[in-house]
Amino acid sequence: MRILAVSDEECPALWDQYRPGRLDGYDLILSAGDLKADYLSFLVTMAHAPLLYVRGNHDEGYTRRPPEGCDDIDGQLVIYRGLRILGLGGCLQYRPDAPLQFTEKQMARRIARLRIALQRAGGVDLVVTHAPPLGWGDGEDLPHRGFESFLKLLDRYRPALWVHGHVHLRGWPLPQRELVCGGTRIVNASERYALELPDRPYAPADRHVLRYVTRHREPDERAFP
Repeated sequence: MRILAVSDEECPALWDQYRPGRLDGYDLILSAGDLKADYLSFLVTMAHAPLLYVRGNHDEGYTRRPPEGCDDIDGQLVIYRGLRILGLGGCLQYRPDAPLQFTEKQMARRIARLRIALQRAGGVDLVVTHAPPLGWGDGEDLPHRGFESFLKLLDRYRPALWVHGHVHLRGWPLPQRELVCGGTRIVNASERYALELPDRPYAPADRHVLRYVTRHREPDERAFP
């Protein structure tokens, strides 16, 4: 499966300077947060692939006007083409009462609520978060520090891929784009990054269907053209 991961900064080549065909060949687009809703709507319109997203700490506007044609997997476990995908948005709390910032205890509770769904699915292959795991691609300052609770998720389920945003790939020292933790490939999706994962077995009828393992406010299945 060929995946385009995006986060934090809109890519001019994929928006203002877009040329037809630049999004061809992707099977899935993942947004790790802090991107304009219009940008995500544009990507999913131009691509022949679904776009799944979590919210970054600056995405309060999604509540009033979410990205059109995209699927919010924040706090959800979904399956697409056999790939089990878990989403957890937001960052570590650095400002009291911020709606998309969480304490360690709050994030640990969010993860605990997903335990039954993870058991039903038999684990997870890909995790999409806004913030990184603590010590794996995060910053030293509090606003960009990762979650310790993510480390327990990593250790228990050993996903093949973890995609995050929140830490921009600029400044000094320059953050690493990719890291490996216990067999899990941890990728910073800042702006855009192309990825590939081995295909997993799935029924032909599921080729264009997104299935929710978690309870969801929408129907449990969504078909894509």
